[in-house]
Amino acid sequence: MNITKLIEIKFFRFLLTGGLNTGITYALYLIILNFFPYIWSYTISYVFGILMAFVLNRFFVFKEHQGLKSVLFFPLIYVAQYISGIFVVWFWVKKLMLPEPLAPLAAIILLLPLTYALTKLVFVKAKQNTL
Repeated sequence: MNITKLIEIKFFRFLLTGGLNTGITYALYLIILNFFPYIWSYTISYVFGILMAFVLNRFFVFKEHQGLKSVLFFPLIYVAQYISGIFVVWFWVKKLMLPEPLAPLAAIILLLPLTYALTKLVFVKAKQNTL
């Protein structure tokens, strides 16, 4: 399969843009971690990531939206992901005693399938059955 055909697959575009977003927000997390505790660093970089994810999903991944529904429900997906993610980050650092810099990556990997499914639901219009 060549790269052009891969780019046509929404899940591949989701992974591609998610990787870009992850790289940028992870770098931001590491920078902020020098000035704030890990919870604040995660929160600040996460909010930036939500904004970036909306733009990338709207214009590159799904190339469609459901108007106000997309705008209103998209942040709710990331609120749910944030709550789950903050638990993973906390568990990673406090219970497993693993390095703080790797905690957000564990959260992303664990929550990726659910995030894709919910994001697709928010952006992609349901197909109409025509008789």
